[in-house]
Amino acid sequence: MKLITISASAGITGFESPAADYKQLELSLDELLVEHPSATFLARASGNSMQGVGIFDGDILIVDRHVTVTNQDIIVANYNGSFVCKIIDTKRKLLLSANEEHQVVTIHEYDQFSIEGVVIRSIRCHRASPLFTGGGSNLCQL
Repeated sequence: MKLITISASAGITGFESPAADYKQLELSLDELLVEHPSATFLARASGNSMQGVGIFDGDILIVDRHVTVTNQDIIVANYNGSFVCKIIDTKRKLLLSANEEHQVVTIHEYDQFSIEGVVIRSIRCHRASPLFTGGGSNLCQL
């Protein structure tokens, strides 16, 4: 991976040549974003319930099954047969959205509930990728 170490702010009208700080790194995006490759999967976010934490419709979620879930983690879970991405309140057994338009969900004893993993990173694609669109995608739609 090649890295240009400049800071760019919105509204800039010009900046010096990025090539001045050009460096070659021995690092891949996999190494940067995925901590436990054999326990990690990708999912695509669907909907607006997590916008308050910066997860938007169509974002790619990096979900780690190896990480221990802690209170207030963002998780992917199977809740009564549907995959959901929510903030978990382990103390009160609640699934929280990061958008006031969505209600809090209580996890009851009779619910089918399993945590699939912790969202450790999210990626926003500003331009569509053929890898993440259409029927050929191996991403889990949440």
